[in-house]
Amino acid sequence: MARPRGGGFNGEVRIIGGRWRRSRLPVGPGPGLRPTPDRVRETLFNWLGQDLAGCRCVDAFAGSGALGLEAASRGATDVVLIERAPALLDVLRANVQRLGAQEGVRIMGGDALAVMAALPAKQWDVVFLDPPFDDARHGSERIYGAALRQAARLLRPQGLAYLEAPRAWAEDEVAALGWRLHRHLRAGAVHAHLLQAADNSAP
Repeated sequence: MARPRGGGFNGEVRIIGGRWRRSRLPVGPGPGLRPTPDRVRETLFNWLGQDLAGCRCVDAFAGSGALGLEAASRGATDVVLIERAPALLDVLRANVQRLGAQEGVRIMGGDALAVMAALPAKQWDVVFLDPPFDDARHGSERIYGAALRQAARLLRPQGLAYLEAPRAWAEDEVAALGWRLHRHLRAGAVHAHLLQAADNSAP
């Protein structure tokens, strides 16, 4: 379903749970694009809880929109999808319309870090961070460090950040950025991390 290397991904993603369960959505091509695999998404939403009713979420490097749309399917009432690639934005808009998700899902075009900086602070429950793998392999420290700083500004107390990367981030690395490693999963080339601000107690 996903390619960690090469010219990107072009196919479809499947919503796993919630009101749009089993919906299949087309995905446009994009350099470094590799939608979060089903197994990883299923584990992530087990970590977060199956019911996200009332949650506000930011999918900062939306790509296929798999993470943000999965959250909306499970009850999140305000989901922002951020994407910079025009071709992917067109597909995201079509998929949101196909699902009838216009009321709870907003699509914002542009650089993820710049758009995150413009969002209101301390009003979000979950921030998904899954940069294109090509970008991640060439300067991951800079990309993830900046993204985690923006996520910390956006999240409410007890909010959570999901970090997907081509390598594991150790506890001391995330601690240096002000985070605590709450969960970690490896699935093939994917390392999934659930993080909480270090000065907050466990959920």
